[in-house]
Amino acid sequence: MAYLLNANDYRAAARKRLPKGLFEYIDRGTEAELAMSDIRRSLDRIKLRQTVLTGHATCDMTTSFLDRSYPNPLIIAPTALAGLVSHDGEAKLARVASRLGIPFCVSTQSVTSIDDIRKGAPDSELWLQLYVWRNRELTWQLLERAKRNGVSTLVITADTPLSPKREYNQHNGFSVPFVPTLRGVSDILKRPGWLCSVMLRYLMTSGMPNYAHYPDAFKTAITRNAVAEDVKIDNGLSWSDIAEIRDRWPGEIIIKGVLSVEDATKAAKIGADGIVVSAHGGRNFDIAPAPVDVLPGIVDAVGRQITIMADSGVRRGSDALKYLALGSRAVLVGRLPLYGLAAGGEQGAYDILAMLIDEMHSNLVFSGSDNLEVFGRNAIA
Repeated sequence: MAYLLNANDYRAAARKRLPKGLFEYIDRGTEAELAMSDIRRSLDRIKLRQTVLTGHATCDMTTSFLDRSYPNPLIIAPTALAGLVSHDGEAKLARVASRLGIPFCVSTQSVTSIDDIRKGAPDSELWLQLYVWRNRELTWQLLERAKRNGVSTLVITADTPLSPKREYNQHNGFSVPFVPTLRGVSDILKRPGWLCSVMLRYLMTSGMPNYAHYPDAFKTAITRNAVAEDVKIDNGLSWSDIAEIRDRWPGEIIIKGVLSVEDATKAAKIGADGIVVSAHGGRNFDIAPAPVDVLPGIVDAVGRQITIMADSGVRRGSDALKYLALGSRAVLVGRLPLYGLAAGGEQGAYDILAMLIDEMHSNLVFSGSDNLEVFGRNAIA
Protein backbone atom coordinates (compact mmCIF):
# COMPACT_ATOMS: atom_id res chain seq x y z
CA MET A 1 0.00 0.00 0.00
CA ALA A 2 2.75 2.39 -1.00
CA TYR A 3 0.19 4.92 -2.19
CA LEU A 4 -1.12 5.43 1.37
CA LEU A 5 1.24 8.06 2.71
CA ASN A 6 -0.68 9.84 5.46
CA ALA A 7 -3.78 9.66 7.62
CA ASN A 8 -5.92 11.35 4.98
CA ASP A 9 -4.94 8.69 2.43
CA TYR A 10 -5.94 5.90 4.80
CA ARG A 11 -9.17 7.70 5.69
CA ALA A 12 -10.06 8.02 2.00
CA ALA A 13 -9.35 4.31 1.45
CA ALA A 14 -11.52 3.41 4.45
CA ARG A 15 -14.32 5.57 3.08
CA LYS A 16 -14.26 3.66 -0.21
CA ARG A 17 -14.18 0.29 1.53
CA LEU A 18 -16.81 0.62 4.26
CA PRO A 19 -20.56 1.16 4.02
CA LYS A 20 -21.31 4.84 4.50
CA GLY A 21 -23.20 4.25 7.74
CA LEU A 22 -20.32 2.35 9.34
CA PHE A 23 -17.68 4.78 8.06
CA GLU A 24 -19.49 7.82 9.39
CA TYR A 25 -20.18 6.08 12.71
CA ILE A 26 -16.39 5.81 13.08
CA ASP A 27 -15.39 9.07 11.44
CA ARG A 28 -17.80 11.73 12.59
CA GLY A 29 -18.69 13.54 15.82
CA THR A 30 -21.90 14.65 17.49
CA GLU A 31 -24.51 17.38 16.92
CA ALA A 32 -22.91 20.24 14.93
CA GLU A 33 -19.45 18.61 15.23
CA LEU A 34 -18.02 21.76 16.82
CA ALA A 35 -15.86 19.73 19.21
CA MET A 36 -14.10 17.95 16.36
CA SER A 37 -13.29 21.26 14.68
CA ASP A 38 -12.13 22.80 17.95
CA ILE A 39 -9.86 19.85 18.72
CA ARG A 40 -8.22 20.25 15.31
CA ARG A 41 -7.79 24.02 15.65
CA SER A 42 -6.39 23.74 19.16
CA LEU A 43 -3.77 21.20 18.08
CA ASP A 44 -2.82 23.25 15.02
CA ARG A 45 -2.20 26.35 17.16
CA ILE A 46 0.64 24.65 19.06
CA LYS A 47 4.14 24.92 17.60
CA LEU A 48 7.25 23.08 18.75
CA ARG A 49 10.60 24.76 19.28
CA GLN A 50 13.38 23.80 16.85
CA THR A 51 16.95 23.42 18.06
CA VAL A 52 19.65 23.02 15.40
CA LEU A 53 23.21 21.63 15.27
CA THR A 54 22.54 19.11 18.00
CA GLY A 55 24.92 16.52 16.58
CA HIS A 56 22.40 13.68 16.31
CA ALA A 57 19.90 12.41 13.74
CA THR A 58 18.01 9.90 15.88
CA CYS A 59 15.86 10.00 19.00
CA ASP A 60 15.22 7.33 21.61
CA MET A 61 11.43 7.14 22.02
CA THR A 62 11.53 4.65 24.88
CA THR A 63 9.26 5.75 27.70
CA SER A 64 7.59 4.41 30.81
CA PHE A 65 4.18 4.71 32.41
CA LEU A 66 2.30 2.64 34.96
CA ASP A 67 5.69 1.26 36.07
CA ARG A 68 6.31 -0.40 32.71
CA SER A 69 8.66 0.45 29.87
CA TYR A 70 7.53 0.79 26.25
CA PRO A 71 9.37 1.49 22.97
CA ASN A 72 7.04 4.40 22.25
CA PRO A 73 4.24 6.25 24.08
CA LEU A 74 1.22 5.09 22.05
CA ILE A 75 -1.77 3.00 23.11
CA ILE A 76 -4.43 1.62 20.76
CA ALA A 77 -7.63 3.13 22.14
CA PRO A 78 -10.85 1.19 22.71
CA THR A 79 -13.28 1.50 19.81
CA ALA A 80 -16.67 -0.15 19.55
CA LEU A 81 -17.31 -2.48 16.61
CA ALA A 82 -13.74 -2.70 15.31
CA GLY A 83 -14.71 -6.24 14.37
CA LEU A 84 -17.12 -4.85 11.79
CA VAL A 85 -14.41 -2.79 10.13
CA SER A 86 -12.46 -5.96 9.41
CA HIS A 87 -13.28 -9.58 10.22
CA ASP A 88 -11.86 -10.41 13.67
CA GLY A 89 -10.73 -6.79 13.81
CA GLU A 90 -10.11 -6.63 17.55
CA ALA A 91 -7.74 -9.61 17.49
CA LYS A 92 -5.94 -8.04 14.54
CA LEU A 93 -5.46 -4.81 16.50
CA ALA A 94 -4.19 -6.79 19.49
CA ARG A 95 -1.57 -8.47 17.31
CA VAL A 96 -0.57 -5.12 15.82
CA ALA A 97 -0.12 -3.72 19.32
CA SER A 98 2.03 -6.71 20.24
CA ARG A 99 4.25 -6.18 17.19
CA LEU A 100 4.72 -2.53 18.16
CA GLY A 101 5.26 -3.31 21.85
CA ILE A 102 2.30 -1.19 23.02
CA PRO A 103 -0.98 -1.94 24.87
CA PHE A 104 -4.29 -2.60 23.16
CA CYS A 105 -7.43 -1.56 25.02
CA VAL A 106 -10.38 -3.86 24.28
CA SER A 107 -13.81 -2.24 24.21
CA THR A 108 -16.72 -3.56 26.26
CA GLN A 109 -18.65 -3.25 23.00
CA SER A 110 -16.25 -5.28 20.87
CA VAL A 111 -17.45 -7.85 18.36
CA THR A 112 -14.79 -10.34 19.53
CA SER A 113 -14.66 -11.32 23.21
CA ILE A 114 -11.65 -10.76 25.40
CA ASP A 115 -11.30 -14.55 25.61
CA ASP A 116 -11.05 -14.95 21.83
CA ILE A 117 -8.82 -11.89 21.49
CA ARG A 118 -6.42 -13.45 23.99
CA LYS A 119 -6.44 -16.70 21.99
CA GLY A 120 -5.77 -14.80 18.77
CA ALA A 121 -3.07 -12.59 20.29
CA PRO A 122 -1.52 -14.55 23.16
CA ASP A 123 1.46 -12.22 23.62
CA SER A 124 -0.35 -8.89 23.60
CA GLU A 125 -0.73 -6.56 26.58
CA LEU A 126 -4.50 -6.26 26.89
CA TRP A 127 -6.35 -3.53 28.73
CA LEU A 128 -10.15 -3.50 29.07
CA GLN A 129 -12.34 -0.46 28.59
CA LEU A 130 -15.34 -0.72 30.88
CA TYR A 131 -18.88 0.51 30.41
CA VAL A 132 -20.60 -0.33 33.68
CA TRP A 133 -23.83 -2.26 33.11
CA ARG A 134 -26.98 -1.68 35.14
CA ASN A 135 -26.74 -5.23 36.44
CA ARG A 136 -23.60 -4.95 38.57
CA GLU A 137 -23.26 -8.68 39.10
CA LEU A 138 -22.88 -9.13 35.35
CA THR A 139 -20.32 -6.32 35.35
CA TRP A 140 -18.30 -8.09 38.06
CA GLN A 141 -18.43 -11.28 35.99
CA LEU A 142 -16.93 -9.37 33.06
CA LEU A 143 -14.11 -8.18 35.31
CA GLU A 144 -13.45 -11.77 36.33
CA ARG A 145 -13.19 -12.75 32.66
CA ALA A 146 -10.73 -9.91 32.15
CA LYS A 147 -8.58 -11.11 35.05
CA ARG A 148 -8.56 -14.67 33.74
CA ASN A 149 -7.29 -13.37 30.41
CA GLY A 150 -4.40 -11.47 31.91
CA VAL A 151 -5.79 -7.94 31.60
CA SER A 152 -3.49 -5.60 33.49
CA THR A 153 -5.39 -2.33 33.30
CA LEU A 154 -9.02 -1.30 33.47
CA VAL A 155 -10.05 1.86 31.60
CA ILE A 156 -13.39 3.17 32.87
CA THR A 157 -15.18 5.44 30.41
CA ALA A 158 -16.69 8.21 32.52
CA ASP A 159 -17.88 10.72 29.92
CA THR A 160 -20.90 8.93 28.44
CA PRO A 161 -23.90 9.42 30.75
CA LEU A 162 -26.24 9.41 27.73
CA SER A 163 -26.19 8.26 24.14
CA PRO A 164 -24.94 11.29 22.17
CA LYS A 165 -27.00 12.82 19.39
CA ARG A 166 -25.65 11.75 16.00
CA GLU A 167 -28.20 12.63 13.35
CA TYR A 168 -26.09 11.23 10.52
CA ASN A 169 -26.64 7.72 11.89
CA GLN A 170 -30.38 8.18 11.38
CA HIS A 171 -29.87 9.70 7.92
CA ASN A 172 -27.73 6.68 6.98
CA GLY A 173 -30.11 4.09 8.42
CA PHE A 174 -27.31 2.96 10.77
CA SER A 175 -27.94 1.99 14.35
CA VAL A 176 -26.44 -0.16 17.07
CA PRO A 177 -28.13 -2.64 17.34
CA PHE A 178 -28.55 -2.60 13.55
CA VAL A 179 -32.16 -2.34 12.41
CA PRO A 180 -32.57 -3.25 8.71
CA THR A 181 -33.94 -0.40 6.62
CA LEU A 182 -34.10 0.09 2.88
CA ARG A 183 -31.43 2.78 3.10
CA GLY A 184 -29.19 0.74 5.36
CA VAL A 185 -29.41 -2.43 3.28
CA SER A 186 -28.83 -0.44 0.08
CA ASP A 187 -25.74 1.09 1.69
CA ILE A 188 -24.31 -2.34 2.51
CA LEU A 189 -24.99 -3.71 -0.99
CA LYS A 190 -22.92 -0.87 -2.46
CA ARG A 191 -19.85 -2.29 -0.70
CA PRO A 192 -19.69 -5.91 -1.95
CA GLY A 193 -16.04 -6.28 -0.92
CA TRP A 194 -16.85 -5.48 2.69
CA LEU A 195 -20.07 -7.51 2.57
CA CYS A 196 -18.26 -10.65 1.41
CA SER A 197 -15.09 -10.37 3.47
CA VAL A 198 -16.66 -9.22 6.73
CA MET A 199 -20.39 -9.68 7.13
CA LEU A 200 -20.87 -12.85 5.10
CA ARG A 201 -17.79 -14.37 6.71
CA TYR A 202 -19.36 -13.87 10.14
CA LEU A 203 -22.67 -15.26 8.95
CA MET A 204 -20.98 -18.38 7.60
CA THR A 205 -18.96 -19.02 10.77
CA SER A 206 -20.09 -17.49 14.06
CA GLY A 207 -23.42 -15.99 12.95
CA MET A 208 -24.69 -12.44 13.08
CA PRO A 209 -22.13 -10.20 14.83
CA ASN A 210 -23.03 -9.04 18.31
CA TYR A 211 -21.51 -7.47 21.39
CA ALA A 212 -19.34 -10.40 22.41
CA HIS A 213 -18.97 -9.45 26.07
CA TYR A 214 -22.66 -9.74 26.81
CA PRO A 215 -23.42 -12.87 28.87
CA ASP A 216 -24.87 -15.64 26.73
CA ALA A 217 -28.37 -15.09 28.10
CA PHE A 218 -28.29 -11.41 27.15
CA LYS A 219 -26.36 -11.33 23.88
CA THR A 220 -28.10 -9.19 21.31
CA ALA A 221 -27.44 -9.65 17.62
CA ILE A 222 -26.98 -6.35 15.86
CA THR A 223 -30.16 -6.99 13.87
CA ARG A 224 -32.39 -6.85 16.97
CA ASN A 225 -34.21 -3.75 18.10
CA ALA A 226 -33.42 -3.62 21.82
CA VAL A 227 -30.72 -4.46 24.30
CA ALA A 228 -31.68 -6.34 27.44
CA GLU A 229 -32.18 -3.96 30.36
CA ASP A 230 -29.50 -5.60 32.51
CA VAL A 231 -26.69 -4.89 30.06
CA LYS A 232 -27.59 -1.31 29.24
CA ILE A 233 -24.90 1.20 30.19
CA ASP A 234 -25.58 2.64 33.64
CA ASN A 235 -26.10 6.34 33.07
CA GLY A 236 -26.09 7.11 36.80
CA LEU A 237 -22.44 6.25 37.42
CA SER A 238 -20.82 8.17 40.29
CA TRP A 239 -17.52 8.37 42.17
CA SER A 240 -18.85 5.88 44.71
CA ASP A 241 -19.14 3.34 41.89
CA ILE A 242 -15.50 3.98 41.00
CA ALA A 243 -14.59 3.35 44.63
CA GLU A 244 -16.38 0.00 44.54
CA ILE A 245 -14.61 -0.99 41.33
CA ARG A 246 -11.31 0.05 42.96
CA ASP A 247 -12.04 -2.39 45.79
CA ARG A 248 -12.78 -5.21 43.36
CA TRP A 249 -10.11 -4.72 40.70
CA PRO A 250 -6.53 -5.73 41.62
CA GLY A 251 -4.78 -4.07 38.67
CA GLU A 252 -4.49 -0.49 37.49
CA ILE A 253 -7.55 1.70 37.00
CA ILE A 254 -7.65 4.55 34.49
CA ILE A 255 -10.53 7.05 34.33
CA LYS A 256 -11.14 8.10 30.72
CA GLY A 257 -12.90 11.32 29.79
CA VAL A 258 -11.52 13.79 32.35
CA LEU A 259 -11.47 17.44 31.26
CA SER A 260 -11.24 19.39 34.53
CA VAL A 261 -8.83 19.80 37.42
CA GLU A 262 -11.67 19.05 39.84
CA ASP A 263 -12.40 15.65 38.32
CA ALA A 264 -8.71 14.84 37.97
CA THR A 265 -8.23 15.58 41.67
CA LYS A 266 -11.17 13.34 42.59
CA ALA A 267 -9.72 10.54 40.48
CA ALA A 268 -6.40 10.79 42.30
CA LYS A 269 -8.05 10.86 45.73
CA ILE A 270 -10.22 7.82 45.01
CA GLY A 271 -7.21 5.70 44.10
CA ALA A 272 -7.14 5.76 40.31
CA ASP A 273 -3.73 5.04 38.85
CA GLY A 274 -4.26 7.38 35.93
CA ILE A 275 -6.62 9.41 33.81
CA VAL A 276 -7.13 10.03 30.10
CA VAL A 277 -7.68 13.69 29.33
CA SER A 278 -10.12 13.12 26.51
CA ALA A 279 -12.99 14.72 24.61
CA HIS A 280 -13.98 11.29 23.24
CA GLY A 281 -12.70 12.37 19.84
CA GLY A 282 -15.47 14.97 19.64
CA ARG A 283 -18.09 12.22 19.59
CA ASN A 284 -20.00 12.94 22.82
CA PHE A 285 -20.22 16.51 24.16
CA ASP A 286 -20.11 19.01 21.33
CA ILE A 287 -19.26 22.02 23.50
CA ALA A 288 -16.60 20.35 25.63
CA PRO A 289 -13.19 22.03 25.88
CA ALA A 290 -10.39 20.67 23.73
CA PRO A 291 -7.99 18.43 25.70
CA VAL A 292 -4.90 20.54 24.95
CA ASP A 293 -6.59 23.57 26.52
CA VAL A 294 -7.10 21.87 29.89
CA LEU A 295 -4.20 19.41 29.93
CA PRO A 296 -1.52 21.77 31.38
CA GLY A 297 -3.67 22.70 34.38
CA ILE A 298 -4.48 19.06 35.06
CA VAL A 299 -0.80 18.10 34.85
CA ASP A 300 0.09 20.87 37.29
CA ALA A 301 -2.59 19.69 39.72
CA VAL A 302 -2.12 15.91 39.77
CA GLY A 303 0.76 15.05 37.43
CA ARG A 304 2.99 13.89 40.29
CA GLN A 305 0.28 11.70 41.81
CA ILE A 306 -1.14 9.75 38.87
CA THR A 307 -0.30 8.86 35.28
CA ILE A 308 -1.82 11.32 32.82
CA MET A 309 -2.64 10.23 29.29
CA ALA A 310 -4.47 12.06 26.52
CA ASP A 311 -6.36 11.48 23.29
CA SER A 312 -8.63 13.06 20.68
CA GLY A 313 -7.88 14.27 17.17
CA VAL A 314 -4.48 12.66 16.54
CA ARG A 315 -3.82 12.58 12.80
CA ARG A 316 -0.06 13.16 12.64
CA GLY A 317 2.89 12.22 14.78
CA SER A 318 3.23 15.91 15.62
CA ASP A 319 -0.26 15.83 17.19
CA ALA A 320 0.83 13.09 19.58
CA LEU A 321 4.00 15.03 20.42
CA LYS A 322 1.95 18.09 21.34
CA TYR A 323 0.06 16.08 23.95
CA LEU A 324 3.38 14.79 25.27
CA ALA A 325 4.86 18.28 25.33
CA LEU A 326 1.94 19.43 27.49
CA GLY A 327 2.63 16.73 30.07
CA SER A 328 0.85 13.57 28.95
CA ARG A 329 2.84 10.37 29.51
CA ALA A 330 1.10 8.46 26.71
CA VAL A 331 -1.32 9.09 23.84
CA LEU A 332 -4.27 6.92 22.82
CA VAL A 333 -5.18 6.65 19.14
CA GLY A 334 -8.58 5.37 18.04
CA ARG A 335 -9.69 6.33 14.55
CA LEU A 336 -6.32 5.84 12.84
CA PRO A 337 -6.05 2.08 13.52
CA LEU A 338 -9.61 1.68 12.24
CA TYR A 339 -8.77 3.50 9.02
CA GLY A 340 -5.79 1.16 8.67
CA LEU A 341 -7.93 -1.93 9.33
CA ALA A 342 -10.44 -0.86 6.71
CA ALA A 343 -7.78 0.00 4.14
CA GLY A 344 -5.57 -3.05 4.54
CA GLY A 345 -6.61 -5.34 7.37
CA GLU A 346 -4.04 -6.20 10.02
CA GLN A 347 -1.11 -5.00 7.94
CA GLY A 348 -2.92 -1.74 7.20
CA ALA A 349 -3.42 -1.09 10.90
CA TYR A 350 0.24 -1.84 11.54
CA ASP A 351 1.38 0.40 8.69
CA ILE A 352 -0.63 3.43 9.76
CA LEU A 353 0.66 3.22 13.33
CA ALA A 354 4.23 2.63 12.14
CA MET A 355 3.78 5.73 9.98
CA LEU A 356 2.60 7.69 13.02
CA ILE A 357 5.60 6.51 15.05
CA ASP A 358 7.96 7.45 12.20
CA GLU A 359 6.41 10.93 12.05
CA MET A 360 6.86 11.30 15.80
CA HIS A 361 10.51 10.30 15.48
CA SER A 362 11.28 12.71 12.65
CA ASN A 363 9.58 15.62 14.40
CA LEU A 364 11.49 14.88 17.59
CA VAL A 365 14.77 14.97 15.67
CA PHE A 366 13.81 18.23 13.97
CA SER A 367 12.97 19.68 17.39
CA GLY A 368 16.47 18.78 18.57
CA SER A 369 15.50 16.04 21.00
CA ASP A 370 17.49 12.82 21.31
CA ASN A 371 15.52 11.35 24.21
CA LEU A 372 11.77 11.32 24.70
CA GLU A 373 12.15 11.37 28.48
CA VAL A 374 13.56 14.91 28.39
CA PHE A 375 11.03 16.12 25.84
CA GLY A 376 8.62 18.37 27.72
CA ARG A 377 6.86 21.68 27.82
CA ASN A 378 10.08 23.53 27.06
CA ALA A 379 9.61 22.02 23.58
CA ILE A 380 6.67 24.35 22.90
CA ALA A 381 7.62 27.49 21.00
